[in-house]
Amino acid sequence: MSEFLQQLLNGLSLGAIYALIALGYTMVYGVLRFINFAHSDVFMVGAFVGYYLGQHLPEHTILGGITVLVGAMIACAILGMTIERLAYRPLRGAPTLNVLITAIGVSLLLEYTGQLVFGATPRNFPAIFPVAQFEVGGLVISSNQLMVIGVSVVLMIVLQLIVFRTRIGTAMRAVSLNPNAARLVGVNNDVVISFTFGLGSALAAAGGILYAINYPSIDPLMGVMPGLKAFVAAILGGIGNIPGAALGGLLLGTVETFVAGSQFSTYKDAIAFGILIIILLFRPAGLLGKFTVEKV
Repeated sequence: MSEFLQQLLNGLSLGAIYALIALGYTMVYGVLRFINFAHSDVFMVGAFVGYYLGQHLPEHTILGGITVLVGAMIACAILGMTIERLAYRPLRGAPTLNVLITAIGVSLLLEYTGQLVFGATPRNFPAIFPVAQFEVGGLVISSNQLMVIGVSVVLMIVLQLIVFRTRIGTAMRAVSLNPNAARLVGVNNDVVISFTFGLGSALAAAGGILYAINYPSIDPLMGVMPGLKAFVAAILGGIGNIPGAALGGLLLGTVETFVAGSQFSTYKDAIAFGILIIILLFRPAGLLGKFTVEKV
């Protein structure tokens, strides 16, 4: 039983990180109806911003850790809004394929710029938060795991409050539903879309920091696989659905952890994608997604 609970805790910790990244994918899709493939590399930039900030702040302190987390979120929010303004806004109204190719290009630009600026050699992420371990009934609990789950839950709650309890959140939902109608009633679509990119990028940065404190080796390509799995999580939960992205991330992380601890560990990635295929065969819109009818 304790082994099962240990695997579950590890899975929830990993899934919470996937959920934070998936929320950025699903928010951008909900507003603009396209996938920002550069999002996974914003996750990487957030980890490196945290790495450099952590070198100038005392380690193993709550205040230092929060400062690094908030600093990385602000830096990546600015980066996300800059990407939207320079790369995606000029293509507003262009064919979807053009935007998709641009997103892949921005992703590659960030990856290779990261190798040029940060270097390709993996680096050890500093211990920005206090680290401790507790044993409860045979269950070994790391303070880093609790930090990941706690911070993720807080950020998801804050996101829900922003989307459903603020004016900008109302504007985001209006633009998602009908951008032309939102513009007619006075919503500045450019501001709303820019804010959406900034908010999603800030969550990706938080995911990067939390991932780095649990797996403390970072490099410019570190966002590729977590970003791909977070994308799968967003589809699994229902792309464009915020609670669905969170659920998909937690589910995928938990399944991956249980498989990694079994005799099928070599196939953990294949099994994760296989689960996605199976679920989509029965629920094409995802677990919490809504079926819509499109006119053709």
